[in-house]
Amino acid sequence: MKLALAGLGNMGRPLAERLLAKNFALTVTNRTKEKAVPLLEKGALWASSPAEAARDATIFATMLADDGALDSLLSGSGVFDALPPGSIHLSLSTISVDFAKQLEAEHARRGQGFVSAPVFGRPDAVVEGRLRVLCAGAQDAVDRVLPVLDALGAKVFHLGTSPSMANLVKLSGNFMIASVLETLGEAFALVRSGGIDPALFLDIINDSLFRSPLYENYGKLMAEKRYGKAGFTMDLGLKDLRLVLEAAESLHVPLPLASIARDSLLAGMARGRQPLDWSAMVLSHYERAGFDETPEIQNA
Repeated sequence: MKLALAGLGNMGRPLAERLLAKNFALTVTNRTKEKAVPLLEKGALWASSPAEAARDATIFATMLADDGALDSLLSGSGVFDALPPGSIHLSLSTISVDFAKQLEAEHARRGQGFVSAPVFGRPDAVVEGRLRVLCAGAQDAVDRVLPVLDALGAKVFHLGTSPSMANLVKLSGNFMIASVLETLGEAFALVRSGGIDPALFLDIINDSLFRSPLYENYGKLMAEKRYGKAGFTMDLGLKDLRLVLEAAESLHVPLPLASIARDSLLAGMARGRQPLDWSAMVLSHYERAGFDETPEIQNA
């Protein structure tokens, strides 16, 4: 197996570190080499361009921000042409359902495999081995990438032979996370307006009603105002809500709550909060409730 990974951002770098820790021979590529230096010190090889990384790869993995970034890498950077027939593009990115379908068709036309495997979990979940991986694609291609996916995550969910199915599930899950952020934000604004500490309210909710990693982890980020160190930024959250609304429209499924959460993210971005963790959505609810919300934002 000749494995390459393109994209060393918040998620890509810990994924690469985990693969190296699991003794995979790994070639990495990124827009800037600076992010790759710690990986090179741990044994990764460097490719100066995505096409160079793809040229010798049997599995070419990507972890990029959106459709545009992935399309630019595949088409603009020459990966489509460089990737040998019989090799597999393993997309770990959260992309649109329609784009996943386009990639499946284009790779098939070129005799290349395509597996979509977006993940549930933030960077700390990668480091701690708690990542969940969604996986869809032709069975022979899935079988070939499975050792990589098993190394990356605590559990792999198989979702069928159409890669876009994994992206639909991923977007639906992110819609549900956004819904949790929306309801937490609204409830925090309500209890705070009544003189109740949101942190105390969260303890009550976690103990009495909704014990789950989402309520515990995101609620704690909100209650402790720890939005500065973003595991998932507000602009990426807005991107995913746009994609899930597009998928819902194509399937004629109304998602009214997704539109409400999108507007809460837009309200935050209008105040320049794009780089904050998307749990900072709560600030929009505080402001709507009449608070002059200019809190000290913690970085950890």
